[in-house]
Amino acid sequence: GPQLLQALGCEVVVLGGTPDGRFEHIPEPVEKNLGDLCQAVVKHSADAGFAQDPDADRLAIVDETGRYIGEELTLALAADFVLEKLKGPFVVNGSTSRVTADIAAKHGCQFHRSYVGEAHVCAKMRSVQAVLGGEGNGGVIEPRIGYVRDSLVSMAYVLAGLAAGKRRLSQWADSLPFYTIVKDRIECPASKTEVACAALRNAFPDAEAREGDGLRLDWNDRWVQVRASNTEPIIRIIAEAPETADAVSLIDQAMQVVRKAVS
Repeated sequence: GPQLLQALGCEVVVLGGTPDGRFEHIPEPVEKNLGDLCQAVVKHSADAGFAQDPDADRLAIVDETGRYIGEELTLALAADFVLEKLKGPFVVNGSTSRVTADIAAKHGCQFHRSYVGEAHVCAKMRSVQAVLGGEGNGGVIEPRIGYVRDSLVSMAYVLAGLAAGKRRLSQWADSLPFYTIVKDRIECPASKTEVACAALRNAFPDAEAREGDGLRLDWNDRWVQVRASNTEPIIRIIAEAPETADAVSLIDQAMQVVRKAVS
């Protein structure tokens, strides 16, 4: 990371850069773990703060004000820069923020969703010959470099977008459509996912239902998804809406329905 940033002409301040296996905080790049980074961005008057996960496939971003703008916007910012110049299909997974669909529409590009998981996204990218893809957890996939999530690519595209747009990172982030995405989980066997999906579909008959990777219910400006984890005995519930209160209300309703169905 630091070597790439230096090669791109950046002045770099590194936090926790000693590769001795000891992390200064829980290594997942989510807001609650990145207080030191947010403070350091302000202290050093930096233009951006970048947080990679240990295997460098995810990137979270802090703007120049010290505000955590998260992982969901990593792919959105990269796509906003790339799709303006390179028109072509764009692929994300079914749990990724709707802001990515808005950006594809803004640039006149085809938009596709795949099942959750890097392998599924890459397979879809190959099948539609996508120019860019990724997942909402901060993973950008640039097929000209490799069919793998790559935080180094993410950093380069965000910096290129800042240079091209001649604007601060906060201004760029605030120019994108805003949504709040909330996530929760219920511990139960994956075998109960089908029951949970059926209950959710019945509870929201007015939504457009998409099945396959669990169930995703869509309305004009919001959505909720329930699916079994690929790695743990849990069911994941995700909801998104333009207003935080609406996203929280939607996931609360969905959680009640799913809990009752699997109990």
